Amino acid sequence: MTQTAAQVLIDTLVDDWGVKHIFGLPGDGINGIMEALRRRQKDVTFVQVRHEEAAAFAACAYAKFTRGLGVCLATSGPGAIHLLNGLYDAKLDGASVLALTGQTYHDLIGTFYQQEVNLVQLFSDVAVYNHEVRSVAQLDALAHEAVKASLHRRGVAHLSFPTDLQNEPAPSTWVRRGRASHKPMGHTNAAWTAAHPLPPDDALQAAADLLVEGKKPAMLVGAGALDAGDLVAAVSERLNAPIAHAYLGKAVLPMAHPNHMGGVGLLGDRPGILALAQCDTLLIVGSSFPYENYYPKPGQARAVQIDIDPARIGLRYPVDVALPGDARATLEALLTRLQGSTNGAEWLEQLQSEKADWQKVLRKKSEHDGKPMWSERVASELNAHLPDNAILCGDSGTNTTYFARHLEVRRGMMASGSGNLATMASGFPYAIGASFAFPDRRAVAFVGDGGFTMLMGEMLTAVKYKLPLVVVMLRNDYLGQIRWEQMAFVGNPEFGVELYNPHSFADWARNCGALGIKVDEPADLANAFQQAFANTTGPSLIECVVDPNEAPLPPITSAEHAVNFMRAIVRGQKDPVRIGLTMFRDKLDELLVQGVGAIPGPEGADSDDNGDGKRSKK
Repeated sequence: MTQTAAQVLIDTLVDDWGVKHIFGLPGDGINGIMEALRRRQKDVTFVQVRHEEAAAFAACAYAKFTRGLGVCLATSGPGAIHLLNGLYDAKLDGASVLALTGQTYHDLIGTFYQQEVNLVQLFSDVAVYNHEVRSVAQLDALAHEAVKASLHRRGVAHLSFPTDLQNEPAPSTWVRRGRASHKPMGHTNAAWTAAHPLPPDDALQAAADLLVEGKKPAMLVGAGALDAGDLVAAVSERLNAPIAHAYLGKAVLPMAHPNHMGGVGLLGDRPGILALAQCDTLLIVGSSFPYENYYPKPGQARAVQIDIDPARIGLRYPVDVALPGDARATLEALLTRLQGSTNGAEWLEQLQSEKADWQKVLRKKSEHDGKPMWSERVASELNAHLPDNAILCGDSGTNTTYFARHLEVRRGMMASGSGNLATMASGFPYAIGASFAFPDRRAVAFVGDGGFTMLMGEMLTAVKYKLPLVVVMLRNDYLGQIRWEQMAFVGNPEFGVELYNPHSFADWARNCGALGIKVDEPADLANAFQQAFANTTGPSLIECVVDPNEAPLPPITSAEHAVNFMRAIVRGQKDPVRIGLTMFRDKLDELLVQGVGAIPGPEGADSDDNGDGKRSKK
C-alpha cells in the first residue's frame, strides 16, 4: 500500500523523535493521521480523551514530568480551538508541546468552508513554531523543525495539516528502510540535543564575590532548578542561605532540608516569605515568580539571577550580576568559586526557629478533627499514604493553597500544577499525562469540586486505560477561591460562586467503573486512602467533604483583608457569624503556637496587592 503523507508525519515523530504517546480526540479533519496512528499502534499509543482541552493538559504534564516532548492532536475548527487553554498552560510554564491539528481541504481554504478556522493566525500567540502544511514534500522538514523548536525554546509548536494532503502519496524521495532510517526529503533531521550553556567566567566570579559578601543571603528557586536540587542545597549550605521556592519549584528540594523555608506568595509559608523580605542578598535560580511585592524592596538587596533564558533575567527584580545558563551547569561552576561564608549563620538560625514554629502551626491545623473537615486534615492524611515516588498534580482554587503549603514532596517525588496560567481543570488531566509518562508510578490529582467538574468526563478516560491514578477532591460546594477574593480582597458579598453538585461524586465515579469513596468524617480518611492506593487496576476518587467557610488565608495577613471582610458583611454577605468564627478559630491556632501569627509581617508583604498577588486598583 502506498505510504501517505500522514504516515510520513507519524513515522518521523515515532522513529526519529521517540514519541510514544499522543493525546487527542478523533475527527474528520484528521482521518488521515488517525489511519497512520492505527498502522503504528504497536509503537505509539493514541490516548483518546473526552475533551481536547484535556489532551493539551495531559501533553503539558507529560512534557513537564519527562522534561521531554508532549504531543496532542485535534481535528480542524472546534477541536483545535479546544486545545488552546492547555497549550497556553504549556506556553506560560515553559513546557515543550507539539500540537497537531487538522484543517479543511487545502483548495477550499478561504472559501468559508465548514469548520474552516485560520488556525495559523489563531495559534500565532501561543506557539513558538507555527506552520501549515502546504505540500507533502515539506512535511518531514516541518515535523523536525517543529519538534526542535518546541524542545529548544521550551514552548508550543503547532502544525496545521489540511485533511486532503494527509492522504496524498508520500514523495518518491521518501524511502523508509525498516523503521529506523530513511532517506530524508530535505536537508533536516532529528539531530538535536539539549544545550547546557554556561555564563562567562568573569560573570561567575563576580556572582561568587557578591554572594559571599552578603550578611543575609537568600535563595529563590523555581521550575528551572528542578534538576539541580542537590546543588541548590550545596550552595545554600556554603552560604548559610535560606531557600524559598516559587509554586513550580516545590519539588526542587524536600522541606526536610533545614535551610528550606518553604514557599513564597499568597500560597507560601511564613518563613519563606520572611526570608525574601529580610534578605540583603538574593540568588534567583530558574524562577520568574511574578508577584513583585514579595521580593525585597528595590535597593534593599543585591541580586544574582541564573536563568537559561537571558530575557527573563531582571524581569521581576533588579539584578546586579546576570548568569544566563543552565541551572545545574551554572550552579556547579558557581560552587567551585564560592568560599564558605558564616555571614548569614545567625539570621539563618532565626529563620529556622521561625520554620519550627510555622510547622507546629501547620501540624495543629492538620490535627483538627471536627466536622465539616478541614482541608489541612485531608492533606496531612494523604501525606501519610503517598508512595515515595508519587507524582503530585495540583489544580487551581482554594485547593492550591493546601497543595502548596501542606502536601509534602519527599525525595524521589515530582510535583507540578498550572503555574503562571493558574487555570482550573488542569489537575486531573495532568495526572492522566503523568500516568502514561510513568506507568510504574502513582499519579495523584489534588483538586477542588469546581475544577474537577469542568473535565470530569476524563474519569472515563482513566477507567478505559486502567490508570491507577488517585483523585483527591476537596468538596466544599463553592468556587471557594473566588468567594474569598470577593469578600476579603475587594470587600464584596459573595455572588455567583455557590455550586450545585451531585449528591455524591463517589457514586458517579463508581458508575464510570472507578473506585469511589465519599468521606465526611476525619476518622474515615485513613481507610479511604488505604483503599485508593491498594487499587492498582484503575482510578480512584476520594471525595472529601470539607468546610466551605475555611478561609485560604495567606501566612501573613493584612489589616486590609479584615476591613474588606467587614465591608462585605455590611453589604450583605450571608452567614457572617459562621465565617467569622471559622477565621477566628484558624488564627487562634497560630496564636496558641508560641505566638506565631501575632508577630508583624515584613513591611510591604500583602500591602500592594489584593492578597492573590494581583496589583491593587485602589
